[in-house]
Amino acid sequence: MPAWIDVHGAAVWWAAGVSAGSLIVGLVAVRIFVVRIPADYFEVGAPPPSPRAGRRPVGHALLRLGKNVLGCVLVAAGLAMLVLPGQGVLTILVGVMLLDFPGKRRLQRWLVARRPVLRTINGMRGRAGQAPLVLRG
Repeated sequence: MPAWIDVHGAAVWWAAGVSAGSLIVGLVAVRIFVVRIPADYFEVGAPPPSPRAGRRPVGHALLRLGKNVLGCVLVAAGLAMLVLPGQGVLTILVGVMLLDFPGKRRLQRWLVARRPVLRTINGMRGRAGQAPLVLRG
């Protein structure tokens, strides 16, 4: 194994750098998104429509496209963080929240209802001075 590392030293350093970078970016991004979720977002029923939904259809379509691309990137990063350092499950949750697909709300509620996930999210929200998430219904 040490001989392989000697031969592929640059690749090992790149992999370590990408892993450390994804950890830092993941920690910061997940905290930002988790704190911004409205406390009643996961209650039963449809979330309120976006305030930009009826205005400027091209801009709204581009915003939705960008949101879905970012969601795919976060889901992929979260999957990688399941084996690399980082908060994989929370990153996947944030990525899924950004994506648009049928059954999304049900999947989100199921993920957030897991006791360790909810405890972690509410801990982050509490440290930021936000109310805990409500999961009625």
